[in-house]
Amino acid sequence: MAEAAASPTHAESTGFCFRAKAPSSAADKGWLGKLDMRFAPLAGKTRLVSRSHVGPLVVQRPFHPETDGTTHVYVLHPPGGVAGGDRLELTCVLDAGARTLLTTPGAGKIYRTAGGPGRMTTEIEVGPGAVCEYLPQETILFDGADARIETRVRLARDATYLGWDFLCLGRPAAGEGFGKGAVRQRVEVIRAGRPIWYERLDLPAGSPHLQARFSLAGQPIVATMVYAGPMLEGTDERIRAEAGEDARGVFSVSQLEDVVVCRYLGASMTQAKTLFGRAWQVLRAGPMGKRAVAPRIWAT
Repeated sequence: MAEAAASPTHAESTGFCFRAKAPSSAADKGWLGKLDMRFAPLAGKTRLVSRSHVGPLVVQRPFHPETDGTTHVYVLHPPGGVAGGDRLELTCVLDAGARTLLTTPGAGKIYRTAGGPGRMTTEIEVGPGAVCEYLPQETILFDGADARIETRVRLARDATYLGWDFLCLGRPAAGEGFGKGAVRQRVEVIRAGRPIWYERLDLPAGSPHLQARFSLAGQPIVATMVYAGPMLEGTDERIRAEAGEDARGVFSVSQLEDVVVCRYLGASMTQAKTLFGRAWQVLRAGPMGKRAVAPRIWAT
């Protein structure tokens, strides 16, 4: 049975419906999709204990395919894309000891716009001893898109976070570049009130940085993975070894005091996902101390 939109629930329903929030003024031309979730460990498994949503941003019934009770959750945006003025806002809170993997079933899209920017905002709070993996599919920026993408993660002192993002500038498979528009992206990770990772990308379409060898070098796909959690010496070397020859010239990894960062810059989304998948497996088996169990949706 479908859940009433924008109402909190403690059930793990398989169905959903949504209502779109209409623009309230001429200045507010877009639509709002908002999803709030909270997870907590109960009876040996992490449960989605509360959720509420407005508009077309919803969550599918959680799965528990792992022996440690980690819950796998698919965040769904049925329209599939964001136009000028639209806003998608995702908030996720993990209580102490919760273990959650969030992903999406397909690529997100930000379309050409003649109005305001399309905005995608993610806020994640990870409590003591909790583990959050935020592993969405790629975001495709259509030629003429104006995108604002922000991710902010707040970690307790002993919490763990692993997240990635893939940006595709234009639609290279269709012969479309990114000649008009802009993308502004922010990623911030804060542990116990102290910033441990901050990255900003401000890229107007047509910028010389799209072609410059010291920046994007004409490549359409930019991806970053950030891990913040328990560290094992030599994790970066193990990731390089697992990445193999496929990584030459397109993939890099750095192990800093508080984080491991992987990057991809190239022309193949399949290659980017394969390399990040290998890095994810190393991080799971090494510092995270658990077997890599891929979400079922990745195999479809």
